[in-house]
Amino acid sequence: MSGGLLYVVALPIGNAEDVSARALRVLAEVDLVACEDTRRAGRLLAAHSIGARTVSYFEHNESRRTAELLAKLHAGATIALITDAGTPAISDPGYRLVRAAIEAGIRVTAVPGPSAAIAALSIAGLPTDRFVFEGFLPVKSSERRRVLEDLAREQRTIICFEAARRLSDSLSEMAEIFGRDRRVAIIRELTKIHEEVTRGTVEQMATRFAANEVLGEVTIVVEGVQRTAEGDTKTPAGFDETAALRLLREAGLTLKQASRLVSRLTGASQRDIYQRAVAAPKPFSKEEAPDE
Repeated sequence: MSGGLLYVVALPIGNAEDVSARALRVLAEVDLVACEDTRRAGRLLAAHSIGARTVSYFEHNESRRTAELLAKLHAGATIALITDAGTPAISDPGYRLVRAAIEAGIRVTAVPGPSAAIAALSIAGLPTDRFVFEGFLPVKSSERRRVLEDLAREQRTIICFEAARRLSDSLSEMAEIFGRDRRVAIIRELTKIHEEVTRGTVEQMATRFAANEVLGEVTIVVEGVQRTAEGDTKTPAGFDETAALRLLREAGLTLKQASRLVSRLTGASQRDIYQRAVAAPKPFSKEEAPDE
């Protein structure tokens, strides 16, 4: 190891009392604080009578600023990396600087603390032994659907962030792709005065939030797909996927539409159903499904 020291410092996600004594000490002792918003960081530092020098480090200047900060670290500086809320590099700027410092042989250490993903998981009431964090869901519906289809057969509990204005659309797509009975917890304004946790099935939550305006920051926690003892996705007893697809195709549905409906019935991934159908003998070949 050489040069200075980079601290990755977690800050409160809502309640200001969640800041740790160690975080405050480190912020007071370092040579420089790299932060998303210097004004916001300045208010936090001033509230604790900390006069640390700050420099902006956010998504749009991350590449340029990483080189500048790395040079300071090489020169022996101690730098604290913070974001507006929570743990840096977790769906926030920071990964590039951490990676660059490691590759340069500079020591990187964590000052752990709040994380919205972990805090939400801890109160969701869903399995916590195995989970996957997906960060923010894509803004575009087509891209979001692709991500959700990839997650449809995920066995671990799924944690993701979503903008309040898109919550209803995302939950409706989850109900369609994951199956309407999948359990979910919607955690809004975590650790803040108006914190709200709503639990139920994906369909129930989609209906609820379609009828109610949502404000604030939202974390979604969804249970993973349940498996049988044989390891397959649970489907209705005696359900024949191929026969169901054939009947739906004969009724005039496209293969994509038929796959979507079977997905809703079984909870299996729409993409997997479609791909199995395409790979199967006729009548599910691509040549037999020009409407796709």
